[in-house]
Amino acid sequence: MDHPVTVLETYFNHTSFRPLQEEVINEVINGEDCLVLMPTGGGKSLCFQIPALVKPGICLVISPLVALMKDQVDALTSKGIKAMALTSGLSFEELSIKLDNCIYGNYKFLYLSPERLQQDIVQERLKKMNVNLIAVDEAHCISQWGNDFRPSYKNITFLRTLLPTVNVIALTASATNDVVEDIVKELDFIKPRVYKTSFSRKNLAYMVFNVEDKLFRLKTILIKHKASSIVYVRNRRSTVEISEYLKQQGISSTFYHGGLDVSKKTEHYELWMQDKVQVMVATNAFGMGIDKPNVKSVIHLNLPDSLESYFQEAGRAGRNNNKAFAVVLCNTNDENLLKKQFLSVLPKVEDVKTVYKKINSFFQVAYGEKPEEVFDFDFAHFCNHYQLNYTLTYNALKILDRTSIISLSKQFNKNNFVQFIVSNQQLFDYLDRQKKLALIIKAILRTYGGIFDHITNINLELISNKVGLTVSQIDAALLQLEKDEIITLQQTRTDASLVFLVPREDDQTINTIAKIIKQQNKVKFNQVNAVINYIENDTVCKSKQLVSYFGETIKESCGICSVCITKKIVKTDDQKLIASKILSYLETQSADSRTLSIKLKLSESALLSVLKQLLEHKRITITKSNTYTLLP
Repeated sequence: MDHPVTVLETYFNHTSFRPLQEEVINEVINGEDCLVLMPTGGGKSLCFQIPALVKPGICLVISPLVALMKDQVDALTSKGIKAMALTSGLSFEELSIKLDNCIYGNYKFLYLSPERLQQDIVQERLKKMNVNLIAVDEAHCISQWGNDFRPSYKNITFLRTLLPTVNVIALTASATNDVVEDIVKELDFIKPRVYKTSFSRKNLAYMVFNVEDKLFRLKTILIKHKASSIVYVRNRRSTVEISEYLKQQGISSTFYHGGLDVSKKTEHYELWMQDKVQVMVATNAFGMGIDKPNVKSVIHLNLPDSLESYFQEAGRAGRNNNKAFAVVLCNTNDENLLKKQFLSVLPKVEDVKTVYKKINSFFQVAYGEKPEEVFDFDFAHFCNHYQLNYTLTYNALKILDRTSIISLSKQFNKNNFVQFIVSNQQLFDYLDRQKKLALIIKAILRTYGGIFDHITNINLELISNKVGLTVSQIDAALLQLEKDEIITLQQTRTDASLVFLVPREDDQTINTIAKIIKQQNKVKFNQVNAVINYIENDTVCKSKQLVSYFGETIKESCGICSVCITKKIVKTDDQKLIASKILSYLETQSADSRTLSIKLKLSESALLSVLKQLLEHKRITITKSNTYTLLP
C-alpha cells in the first residue's frame, strides 16, 4: 500500500496536503465514515481520490452532475488513472460491458448517478466488484433542506446493505446545519466524523454595490483589475449582449451558456482558460468543475437565487490566494425582480399536474404507457403550443426531472434530416466535378443505406470521425449539397431531450411527490429572503454574514468587503463636509450618484454611505429617473 503523500506526488504533483485533507484521508483509509464540508476549490476530490488509489479495489463515486463526472473522469484518465462514468444513453449491452470492465479491468473509479443504482444489472455487478470506498459527491442533494434536493439520493442508502463493509465519504461545498444533520442521518453514519474547513476566505473581498448604471460600474471594475474574470448574468441573451458591450469598450470577452453546441462551448472555454480573453460572460451553466487559479473578479449583474449558489460561484475567484473580488451589482428594482423570477413562478402541485398532463399529450403518450424512446424536446414550441408561462413550466419540468418522473437532458441539439434526390449516375457525375465532397458523400452512403429512398436523420459527429473532418466542415458540405440540389436537407434545433421514466398515471403520479413540491417551495422562499437580507444588510461585514448562514461564527470582520471599507472611509472622510457638498450641488440640479462622484471628487463608497443617511433623514429623495434631488 502506497503512502498517501507518495500518491499525491505521483499523480497530482503536490508535495503537501491542504488543511484537513490529510486527517480526512487517514480516517477514510482506516475505514471510517466521514462528511467533508469544503468550499469550492478547497480540494474535496482528493479526500476520496487518494484513499481510493492507496487501497486495492475500485471507488464508487455517486454524483448527480453528468458534466462533473466527465470532467473528473477526463482529469483522472489524463493522469494515467483508469476511470469511467456511466452516463445516459448507454444501451444494455454497452452498460454490461462497462460494468464487466470495472470488475476485471483494474479500474479505480466508477462514476454513476443515484438513478443508475436502481438498475438490477448495476446492483448485481456491484456485488462482484472489489469496492474499496463509496464517495457521495454533492451530498447536500440528499437533504430535503438542501439547495438541490434530489429524492433519488435517498436511494443511495441501500448501498450500506449491499456493501456493508465499505465505508462512505460524503462531500459538499455548502451546507447549513440542518443539511449536515440530514446527510448524517440519511447515510446512516454510526459514528459521524464531520470535517469542516472554515467558509471564510480571507483573500476574497465580498462587495455589494447599489448603482444606477451597472454596465458603467462593470466596465470600471474590469478596467481597474485587468485580470481573468467571470461575469454572471441571468439568461442566454444577456451573455451575448454583455460580451459584445465589453468588446466595444476595449475589454476582451467571450460568452457561455447551455444553448451553445459542444464545439462552441469548448472554443469559448479554451479562449478564457488560456487567458486569450479577459472575461467570460456566462449563465450559471458555467463553472462546475473549473479550477482556474488566477480569476481576479467574479461579478454578478443579477441577484443570485440562493446564498448556496452565490457562495460557490463567488468562490471561483482568488484560488491562487491572491486578493480577489466577488461583486454583486444591484439597484432598487432587483429585489422585486428576484421575487418575481423565483417566488411568483414557483409551481404549486396543481401546476405540476397540468404540465405533466400536457407533456404526455404533446408526445401522445397514452394513459398507463411508458414510452422507451428518447424524445427531442423543443421547449419554446411546447410552451407556445399550450400557451404556458415559460418560467413556471420550466420549474415544473425541473421538479419532474429531479423526482425521476421524467429525465430531461438540457442540451443543444441540431438534427440533420437528409435524402438524396438524384439518380446514381447523376451523383457519380457530380462527384467527378466535386472531388472535395466525395469522401463525405461516400461515408454518408455507406453509413445510411436507405438514404435514397427516405429522409434520414444523420449523425454529423459519426461522419466526422469516419472521414477525419470537423463537424463544421460536414455541416458546410451538406449545405453545399442542398444548394446544388443533390439532397434535401431539413435542419431542426432542439433545446433538450426527454425520457419518460414512469407509466403515465396523471394525478396519481404527481400526488406521490406533492409533499416534496411543497417542501422545496418553502426552501426556495427562505433562500430568496436570505439573499435579500445579505444584499440589504450594510452594517455587518459581508464575510461574517455569509459564513453565519452556513453555521459558522468568526470574531473579526474581514476588513476588505464593501461594508468594512465603507466604515473605514466614513471614519477618515468628514461626513458632514460630504453631506454639505452634496446638498449644495443639488440646490441647482438633480444628479445621479455617478455624476456626484465625478463632480464632487468623492469615493463612491463614501458618497453612497452619506446619500443613504440623507435619504433616511428625508433631506433628499430619488426621482423616477433615478436621480437625487432636494426635498422642499
